[in-house]
Amino acid sequence: MRFQSVQIAHVAYDLPPDSGIVTSLQLEERLSPLYDRLNLHAGRIELMSGIRERRFYPPGTRPSTIATRAGERALQGAKKVGIDRGSIGQLIFSSVCRDFLEPASASVVHDALGLPATAMSFDLSNACLGFANSMALAASLIESRAIDSALVVAGEDGGPLCEGTMRALLAPDITRKDLKRAVASLTIGSGGAAMVLAHESVLPKTDAAGAPFPHLTTATQRSATEHNQLCQGDHSEGGAMLMNTDSEALLQAGVALAKETWDAFRQESGWDADQVERVITHQVGTAHRRALLDGVGLAPVKDHPTVEFLGNIGSVSLPITYALARETGFASPEHSTALLGIGSGLNCSMLALENR
Repeated sequence: MRFQSVQIAHVAYDLPPDSGIVTSLQLEERLSPLYDRLNLHAGRIELMSGIRERRFYPPGTRPSTIATRAGERALQGAKKVGIDRGSIGQLIFSSVCRDFLEPASASVVHDALGLPATAMSFDLSNACLGFANSMALAASLIESRAIDSALVVAGEDGGPLCEGTMRALLAPDITRKDLKRAVASLTIGSGGAAMVLAHESVLPKTDAAGAPFPHLTTATQRSATEHNQLCQGDHSEGGAMLMNTDSEALLQAGVALAKETWDAFRQESGWDADQVERVITHQVGTAHRRALLDGVGLAPVKDHPTVEFLGNIGSVSLPITYALARETGFASPEHSTALLGIGSGLNCSMLALENR
């Protein structure tokens, strides 16, 4: 998909407080009965994933609450450049975590943010790729002039998954193989993200700081759904959310799909690796990051890693990392920036942001 007139008006995020920080060593201390029985040493989670800590919200925090906080910040930022919440034409709730099966969590966020009755709202769920997919869908609606602006939100809380996994791993019959397929669940973190996208005709030339608004110009999608069994999560018989992941196979299949998507993305965007000034990746782990960047031929210095201190935060990994890269000055609207997203299933999406 190619877009001519879609810009990012504002991107915002929400993170759990510092009191919600949980280190990998803290998790392993709780798993000491299992580690002792299997003769394992603490430090393996960080060694395998590169993740030293992640954050969790207080128990009972709803995904819609997280998404609403991020959404309000995005709306406040967009208001400063002339986009009022009353003009939002679409709300998409895009995270893995949801309040309930029915109704759509988007309806809770829509009500909490006071969006107009004319704004469509629904959930779009696609594992860790939901936010990127939602950006592409919103851009299509804006490009066609069906709407002038859209709000994409997501709220992920990995706390319940981590807790359920910890309890399951302390069962007396857990093996090394069981632990290996559960480790990915212990890398999950939490956070919320929101983005307002708008048609260039309803935005000023620059933001309040005098910077241009980045154009979303390309969205390339590819799938390899024959690998849908490599990472599957669902409620257990006891009601806890558990996830079964073949991390090594997922890494290999994911990088292969990323290479295929990258080739198509380069053709659609007209970019080559040298023209990409900044890259934002879905943050899974340090090994995944290295393999992905090496696979598509991008230098690590162009990337902005966050996985070491945020963990894998699902669908919000990409937008939060982008927002932090903007906040720290690592990335700016003037940079040609590639957003590289991938989600279990397998599906891959790559987005191009550039200054025109």
